[in-house]
Amino acid sequence: MLGCHVIIPAQNLSFIQPLTSMTVQPNKRLLSLDVFRGLTVAAMILVNNPGDWAHIYWPIEHSDWNGCTLADFIFPFFLFIIGVAIVYSMETKKQDETQRKKQVLGVLRRAFILLFLGWLFSGFPYYNLYTIRLTGVLERIAVVFCICGLIYVYTGRKTQLWLFWIILILYFVLMNFVPVPGFGHANLDAKTNLGAWIDRTLLGEAHLWKESKVWDPEGILGCLPSVATGIFGILIGTWLKRKDKDDATKVTWMFSIGTLTVLAGLTWGLFFPINKSLWTSSYVLYTGGWATITLALFYWLIDVQGYKKFTAPFVAYGVNAIVVYFFSQLMARSMNMYQVTFNGKPASFKDYLYKSFFEPWLSPYNASLAFGLALVLFWLFILWVFYKKHIIIKV
Repeated sequence: MLGCHVIIPAQNLSFIQPLTSMTVQPNKRLLSLDVFRGLTVAAMILVNNPGDWAHIYWPIEHSDWNGCTLADFIFPFFLFIIGVAIVYSMETKKQDETQRKKQVLGVLRRAFILLFLGWLFSGFPYYNLYTIRLTGVLERIAVVFCICGLIYVYTGRKTQLWLFWIILILYFVLMNFVPVPGFGHANLDAKTNLGAWIDRTLLGEAHLWKESKVWDPEGILGCLPSVATGIFGILIGTWLKRKDKDDATKVTWMFSIGTLTVLAGLTWGLFFPINKSLWTSSYVLYTGGWATITLALFYWLIDVQGYKKFTAPFVAYGVNAIVVYFFSQLMARSMNMYQVTFNGKPASFKDYLYKSFFEPWLSPYNASLAFGLALVLFWLFILWVFYKKHIIIKV
């Protein structure tokens, strides 16, 4: 969503700008990345907006703790995409040292904008500074983009690879061997692990995830391995940008690296379980491997083989990804808060819509799924208008 026609969350706040040609240009636009991003954001909206939280098909429901469903791939895929897009948007200026200060200021400014949007959503609509959640999805995106952007500006591929493994090993050691004050031995339980203790100590329970109040799935310590996910994307993006390798070689290696990384994640998961809420090192490898395989598939089909007819709806989502995520979340919260009278009783506007137009005609699970799909299509309609009018709202 940014420079070089690859738009990534958190680049310019240049409100409404013309959308340049969707034609793929060598070393400029990676159409497959737009499609991958758009599919990821659409899936995020679907997962976040079931009609009934008590009736969700298991693939689009997050794991209770250890394990990984399809829903658990969405966030790491997005951070991986950010890493790839950093390369495509910043590589040219990185080679010019006179542009370094400008690049750094751009990264910091865009990260701050994302952080501000995260807090804007967290506090909506009351903005009680004593209870506002300080961490969240947009806040973590801001942190990952900021750190990964600076890492990319100041380091090369070898240093990035070293940092990737150092972060994963350090996080493994911290979570498994550092005693937790007040609880004794290191552990991976939701309420008593080291990350949860750090969140309560530094943020206070009033500023944590409201569903828990004693731990946060987007907590402070978990940002560390999340940065590794972004670095993984940078490494893959750098590989894709190489001019000394043909497309067949690039794709073959990406499939191979992805497969080996998935296997490494499964193996490490025997000792450090795959867990989204903790963002474990095994989770980074497992989801990063699948993200690499997915991007390789899209790259081969779309950018190399030229199968582009199906891409437009996903590109419409992809080029305005942060915008649609932010406003879809605001709309969902508003629908839950706005009260109407339904069958003589007070109900949220969301419940009114769900119980009036979905629940009477479908089974509970299908009705819940249909509601989420309806919201995905609703936002696609809006984004399609933007797409046809050549409008991008960069954030």
